[in-house]
Amino acid sequence: MKKHDLTRRAFLATATTSAALVAGCATKTNTAKVVPRKISPNEKLNIAAIGSGGQGTSDIMDCHKAGENVIALCDVDWKNAGKVFGLLPGAKQFKDFRKMFDQIGKDIDAVTVSTPDHFHAYAAFHAMKLGKRVRVQKPLAHTIAEARLLREVAKETGVTTQMGNQGHSGDGVRDMCEMLWDGAIGDLKEVHIWTNRPIWPQGIAAPLEGQAVPDTMDWDTWIGPAPMRPYSPGYAPFKWRGWWDFGCGAVGDMACHIVDPAFWALKLGDAASFTCEVVSQEGMTAQTPPNKTVIKYTFPARANMPACEFYWYDGKGNLPKRPEGIPADEKLGEGDNGSYFVGSKGVLTTGCYGGESRIVPKEKMLDYKKPAQSIPRVKGEFHTGDWIAAIKEGRKEASSHFGYATPLTEVANMGNVALRAGTKIEYDYKNGKITNSKDANKFLTKEYRKGWELPC
Repeated sequence: MKKHDLTRRAFLATATTSAALVAGCATKTNTAKVVPRKISPNEKLNIAAIGSGGQGTSDIMDCHKAGENVIALCDVDWKNAGKVFGLLPGAKQFKDFRKMFDQIGKDIDAVTVSTPDHFHAYAAFHAMKLGKRVRVQKPLAHTIAEARLLREVAKETGVTTQMGNQGHSGDGVRDMCEMLWDGAIGDLKEVHIWTNRPIWPQGIAAPLEGQAVPDTMDWDTWIGPAPMRPYSPGYAPFKWRGWWDFGCGAVGDMACHIVDPAFWALKLGDAASFTCEVVSQEGMTAQTPPNKTVIKYTFPARANMPACEFYWYDGKGNLPKRPEGIPADEKLGEGDNGSYFVGSKGVLTTGCYGGESRIVPKEKMLDYKKPAQSIPRVKGEFHTGDWIAAIKEGRKEASSHFGYATPLTEVANMGNVALRAGTKIEYDYKNGKITNSKDANKFLTKEYRKGWELPC
């Protein structure tokens, strides 16, 4: 058996033929199902981590702290995963999730996927095909085509899903939606959203010089679906996000967090189409995203919401103009990250994860009475906990399930599509196609390394 192939048991269970994988986007997802094991409300889940170091440690420890059984930890870099290996010594350790599924797959109920962006879809696709519930870090996928594929496979298999934009389970984003819908700032005019990312190197013109692969790392599996290149600590374990082959830059790191309040409150997922264009960028190369960007999105009227614009800013110190009438010493968002909404009657601002949603200046908030709650709150504002609860309650729609997370990821990642295409994007949201530039559609997907293909 070739190293890059699925193990025989997983290969047969997913019923995905090599021909179907190679066929690409024209191929429909497999209709065969592996029925997830039924879980009783009082039973503990058996959970495994795909990507255990870094953010993966926090993600799987949330499951452990919730009282579930963590039975396996998978990470291609055992040095990076050393901390969580020590915290959960009873969990079996793997470098390749395919081997994990082959050896103990029958015992696994659910997985967390906390890998670099380029590996999200590959791991989640095969986990769902095996009937495993999945929680995937943001952005949901490396490309828009991958995100749409994961949504379809989630529907097909019926597993409970969640994207790891934890602010979606917070009270603050719900407060903000209710305030906006209540007319707290009148008719919406525009939204401005910003982040201090990137906090890793970008604007690099050439691949890095190769170095010896650490003995603790399986570099070939880390590369996975991406084009092979020599190992460098400038890629892994942390700086991968600043390379197009592995990450989605500042947009991928933060947009699914900071755009979420606007996406939800303005019902952007109901739009039939939208446009996206780069206002400015500094330092983008064929290898890496820019050091700074300003991107403009325009949405037509949808549901009961009027047409609107929002602007995305990333890069240290790359901030939107302060709204008129807001004192210079009054904080907007969280300072380095956040968003503000401009309406006909005032300004509403919220933090990176939707926290501290408030009208500004603060004097106006003192006189404002919040409307009655119309959106259910998540117990303890515990995002992972809601995924776990949904599994046990038989709910397919945990907070930020793939049906919600996919269109949010499409909006977020479209900024990168506009950057790479070098043109304004007119996007048919319903059908997942760029209508004004045939060539730009290639940036909705990507080429896969042989043996690591996905049907998208």
